[in-house]
Amino acid sequence: MTGRDGKGSLAIMMRGRFITLEGGEGAGKSTQRAAIASALRQVGLKVLETREPGGSPGAEEIRELIVRGDPGRWDRETEALLVFAARRDHLQRLILPALEQGQWVVCDRFSDSTFAYQGYGRGVEVESLRELHRFCAGDLLPDLTFLLDLPVEAGLARAAHRGGAERFEALGLDFHERVRKGFLLLAAQEPERFVLINASLPPEEVTQAVLKQLEQRLGLTL
Repeated sequence: MTGRDGKGSLAIMMRGRFITLEGGEGAGKSTQRAAIASALRQVGLKVLETREPGGSPGAEEIRELIVRGDPGRWDRETEALLVFAARRDHLQRLILPALEQGQWVVCDRFSDSTFAYQGYGRGVEVESLRELHRFCAGDLLPDLTFLLDLPVEAGLARAAHRGGAERFEALGLDFHERVRKGFLLLAAQEPERFVLINASLPPEEVTQAVLKQLEQRLGLTL
């Protein structure tokens, strides 16, 4: 994981790993987050499960401003700034302390969702978002990111069946197609970090694929 200081290899080895799950609406990120966390705990690792936007109490309050209400309640720049405000609190109060204590953090969404949703989807300049990320999180990036990919219409249908429609689910097919293309572009740019998973498969098959890649990429036996 980048973003670690130069205190030597021992300090790096003692820190936990940071795993994220990304993808559009209805991709099954929460299901696979729970599956990863369960598998890691079974081999004796301490695991923190969390999500974005949200995670910490303050970030959860900001989450309600971001995901609820009319799709047009915020302009795109305001929305992006709210996301980063939530992330900063989440990092400072939850993620970074857990990693420093040697816990593995498994997070449903992180910075790649910001680049995909607020950047490619909403039209905020991606480089401006990267600058905000550096201001908010330094050069911290996940050790491993699973991109759960499926066709937009299938994902939105799953999300609608789940109920509790949120702001982003109401933004229309064109928006979600841009988000999906953004995610795929991000994955193509960083193949050493991203693992692309076919989320159209049944959940148990997706879990098998995720855990297999987790073993291969991070040298685990699960």
